[in-house]
Amino acid sequence: MQATESKLDQICPKPSMRKIRDLDHATLCSRMHLGLECFDPRVVELDNDQVSQAWLDDANVGTWPIRVLIGHLADAEVVLAHRIRKIIAEDRPTIHLWDEHAFIDGGIYGCTEGSNLLPPMGGDLAMIHTSRAWLVALLMQLDDEQWNREGLHPTNGPMSARTIANYHCWHLEHHAWYLNAKIEKLVGPMPEPEPCSDQGCGKASCGCKGG
Repeated sequence: MQATESKLDQICPKPSMRKIRDLDHATLCSRMHLGLECFDPRVVELDNDQVSQAWLDDANVGTWPIRVLIGHLADAEVVLAHRIRKIIAEDRPTIHLWDEHAFIDGGIYGCTEGSNLLPPMGGDLAMIHTSRAWLVALLMQLDDEQWNREGLHPTNGPMSARTIANYHCWHLEHHAWYLNAKIEKLVGPMPEPEPCSDQGCGKASCGCKGG
């Protein structure tokens, strides 16, 4: 089990909220730039049966099918980005609740029994990439006062833009680890990557190892 965790952590380790909270604003923004780079790139090579497969608890990779997980991440990008933008623009706005389970049960990810929807995952992946870049471009311009602006969450109380950004960063990395664990169960460990041309990009997914 330890070897599997080590292999997965080469792509995107399980995130620590405590460590994310300790980051300065600039470092948090840089970390949030890593969106799809956290995913095993073989996700786009999986067939329909693989991305629609549900998982048992004892697989230890989460129970959601990959199609649901990716769809959930796309919706989360939109919801969390809008919450931050609303806080920056409005004076202590109410943060509306989002029932993520209703999205799953409603069949919009194509894996609910009786659903006739089969949304292409390419659109979800594009949404994750675009929404994250859109949000980070705003976050990089915020001053301390804007980072500390608050909205009112109906159940969690006052929440600052920084608090939501911390969760936003953690959320994608958390689900990415389980996505990558599922892919490893389906098609085996990810092959060692080829080094990039400049031998020093520093990305965990590149064979240059930051040379």
